[in-house]
Amino acid sequence: MVSGFLLGSTHEGTQLAGVIPGSWIAWLVGGNSVFSNFFASLAGALMYFATLTEVPIVQGLLSAGMGKGPALALLLAGPSLSLPNMLVIARIMGWEKTLVYAGLVVIMATFSGWVFGVVAG
Repeated sequence: MVSGFLLGSTHEGTQLAGVIPGSWIAWLVGGNSVFSNFFASLAGALMYFATLTEVPIVQGLLSAGMGKGPALALLLAGPSLSLPNMLVIARIMGWEKTLVYAGLVVIMATFSGWVFGVVAG
C-alpha cells in the first residue's frame, strides 16, 4: 500500500500518480546505464524488506520509469543483503570480509542488471 502511495500504480490501463514524481525515478534508475544499475543494486542492498514485498515495489518503480536492468539489479541485491544482515555478518566474520561480500554482491548485481538491460533492450 505504501509503495503504491509513494510510487503510483497502474490499474485497468489508468496510470495513477504517486507522491514521488516519475521523473525522479526515471532520472535515477531509468534506462540501462551503469550508474542506474549500480544505484538500484546499492539501494536494494541497503533496503530491508521481504521477498514478497519486492514485487509490488519493483512493479511501482517500473511503472514510474525504472529500466528493466536496474529492476533486476535491485531484485538480485535485495535478498542477498540488507543493513541488519551486514551487521550480523560483520559480527561473525569481521568488517573486512563483510565489506568484500557486500561489494561483490553489489558489483555482480550491477553487472547482471546491465547485461540483462542490454539483452532485454
